Amino acid sequence: MGENWRPVFEPKIVHRELEIIKNDLHCNSVRICGVDIDRLKSAAVDALNQGLDIWFLPELWDRSPEETCDYVVQAAVAAEQIRQQWGERLVFSVGSELTLFMQGILKGKNIFERLGNPLTFTFNFLKIKLIGTYSKALNAFLTKTNKAVREVFHRKVAYAAVPLEAVDWGLFDFVSLDYYRGKVNRDSYGDWLKRYLTLGKPVVISEVGLCIYQGAEDKGGRGFMIVDPKNPKQLKRNYVRDEGLQAHELTDMLQVLDCAGVEGTFEFTFTSPNLPYNENPKNDLAMASYSLVKSYAGNKHGATYPEMTWEPKESFRAVADYYAKH
Repeated sequence: MGENWRPVFEPKIVHRELEIIKNDLHCNSVRICGVDIDRLKSAAVDALNQGLDIWFLPELWDRSPEETCDYVVQAAVAAEQIRQQWGERLVFSVGSELTLFMQGILKGKNIFERLGNPLTFTFNFLKIKLIGTYSKALNAFLTKTNKAVREVFHRKVAYAAVPLEAVDWGLFDFVSLDYYRGKVNRDSYGDWLKRYLTLGKPVVISEVGLCIYQGAEDKGGRGFMIVDPKNPKQLKRNYVRDEGLQAHELTDMLQVLDCAGVEGTFEFTFTSPNLPYNENPKNDLAMASYSLVKSYAGNKHGATYPEMTWEPKESFRAVADYYAKH
C-alpha cells in the first residue's frame, strides 16, 4: 500500500508546520503526498487558506494498474471539490515514478524488488536505455488515467516522472521530474534538463533532496537505502552524520536548477517522523531521511519551535536563506 508519511495525523500540528513552511522557509507552494485522501484534503485546504499553492499527489503503492487508476480518480474527485473554491492554485498529480511504485510494468511485488531490477540501473542520465516496451506500458496507463481524471478534475494535471521514464508529456500541463543529483550525473545535472525546456511547457522539479550522511551526495535518490532490511530500526553500518553536507548540496542544486530555467522546485521533504533521530549512529534513522528537520521519537520537543517534536537541520536554515534572497 502507499505511505502515510506521519504515523499520527494531527491537524493542529499540520497547520503549524504549513505556517512555518510559508513564513519561515519563504515557500509559496507545497506538494502534499500520501495514501489517505481525507488527510490530503485536510492538509490541502489548510495550506490554501494560508496562501500556499498546492500540488495534490495521492500515492498508492504496489497495486495493479486497475486498482491504482480507480484510486487516483477517487482522489481527483476529492481534489475537484477543493479546486472549485481555489481554482488555479491547485494542481492535481496522477502519480509519481509509477514504473517503480506500481505493479505491472517492471517485475517485482514491491518497490524494493523493482528497485533491484537490473533495468533500473541501465539509465546513465545521458541516454534513456529503458526498453521501449516498459515506456509503452507506462504511457498506456497514463493515457487512460489522465483521461479519467480530466473528466472529474477541471484544471491543471501533472505527473512526477523518474528520469528513466520516457513520458508522453503531451498528456500533461507540466513537465514534472523527481530529479536527484548523484555521482553519475553531477557534471551534467543542469545541462540534462535542456531537452525538457524545449517542449514548450513549464518544467517543475517535483522532488529534489539529499540525506545527511557523508557519501549521500553520491547516492542521490537512493540515499535512503541505508536502513538494514533485516532490522528496520537500525542502519546497515555506522555512517557519519553531516548536516552541513546536506545544506550545501541542497542549496547548490537549487541554484543549478534556477539557472537552468525551471519553473519551480519542491524539496523532498519537510519532515520524516517515521525516521527519528537517535544519538547512537547505528540507530540514527534520521540519516536515511531527506527532511529539512530532525524528528524526535516519543515526546521530546525541539528548542527552536518548542511545540514541535523536531528541530530544524542546517538545511532548513540554508533553504530559508536561499528563498529569502530569491
